[in-house]
Amino acid sequence: MDIPVIITNFKTYEEGMGSKALELAKIHAKVAVECKASMAIVAAPTDIAMLSASVSFPVFAQHVDPVSVGANTGAILPEAVKDAGAWGTLINHSEKRMSMADIEKAVMRGKEVKLFTIVCVKDDTEVAEVMKFNPDMVAVEPPELIGGDVSVSTADPELIARSAKVVGKGKLLVGAGIKTGEDVRVALEQGASGVLLSSGVVKAQDPEAVLTDLCSGLRSS
Repeated sequence: MDIPVIITNFKTYEEGMGSKALELAKIHAKVAVECKASMAIVAAPTDIAMLSASVSFPVFAQHVDPVSVGANTGAILPEAVKDAGAWGTLINHSEKRMSMADIEKAVMRGKEVKLFTIVCVKDDTEVAEVMKFNPDMVAVEPPELIGGDVSVSTADPELIARSAKVVGKGKLLVGAGIKTGEDVRVALEQGASGVLLSSGVVKAQDPEAVLTDLCSGLRSS
């Protein structure tokens, strides 16, 4: 996956499930080509196989459980999402928080099956904690800004800069309220290597226009 990157989490929004997820993924593919931008999407486990077979950029799982093959009814097995076509996985998203012990094991299990691991955290203190587990990337998303009208780039650019110093070059994503090319530009200027967003694209009336605008922030950084 090239950086800087725009990653869209489809969550379980109606607009990001099943056939609508496929339509949205194809819009991402179109804009990625037109803008010459690196993109990825994060899909529900039931949609990973369909989407990974339909687009050429990375498809991530929204979550994996820190378990191995065996008697784990209901768990999301790292091997299963890998076999379905997932390129990587989120871990510890704000809507699926885990203990530090489980985060460490989930990163380890992801690496064992060659999944690219992105650990989500709420602040720069957690950044320092999860970096001990050596994930591929860390995504900082202040929970109070998620889904809101004010982006982390506007509300707390210093958080991005502090986190970038801890994570190091090429390993930081930021999210929460990211909606515009200017949000992307500021995030990259402060040291991020990409953005992780959701509703700003998935629930937009014109996702193609939003993605195109987001890409303008990659070019101007």
